Amino acid sequence: MDRLTLRVPPDLIRRFDAAAASKGGRSRLLRRLMEEAAKAPFPEPLQAPSGRLEAKLGLRLTFADLAVLEREAASRGQSRTQWAVALIRARIHGRPQLNRDEAMTFVEVQRELRRIGVNINQIARAVNTAVMEGAVLDLEVAQLAAYSTEIRAHLVGVRDAFEGNLAYWAPGS
Repeated sequence: MDRLTLRVPPDLIRRFDAAAASKGGRSRLLRRLMEEAAKAPFPEPLQAPSGRLEAKLGLRLTFADLAVLEREAASRGQSRTQWAVALIRARIHGRPQLNRDEAMTFVEVQRELRRIGVNINQIARAVNTAVMEGAVLDLEVAQLAAYSTEIRAHLVGVRDAFEGNLAYWAPGS
């Protein structure tokens, strides 16, 4: 919505406020006067273009609420705007909202899982292409079992981290 700003003398605004009080307030009366002056209804609102929107949201908070917000944001290494946006997105989308450190941790987990996957592929290729003696084959199978256990542990850790993140952003947390 567009904004109109103007400066008026204090006595005029007091008189206008008195007149607007019985007509729904300043904004409502100004809109009605502008519509009458234009002799036309307001046009339909423009449809927002699809894709990424950049919109601004202003909030008024008590000093106590602002202090809590700043403390929460600082504890996650975020600005208060980043924290508020993450809170809103978590509630709207129901997905984890990661700060920079958390995102870097997940990148590391992905690298580790890729490394393990490459090792498993190498073992599988070796098992498929070579005739191995019993002891060598047993070692390869044991290594596969160890990788399987390691992957499960990483996946449990990832799940726990996501659940913890979602719990942090949940109402009443």
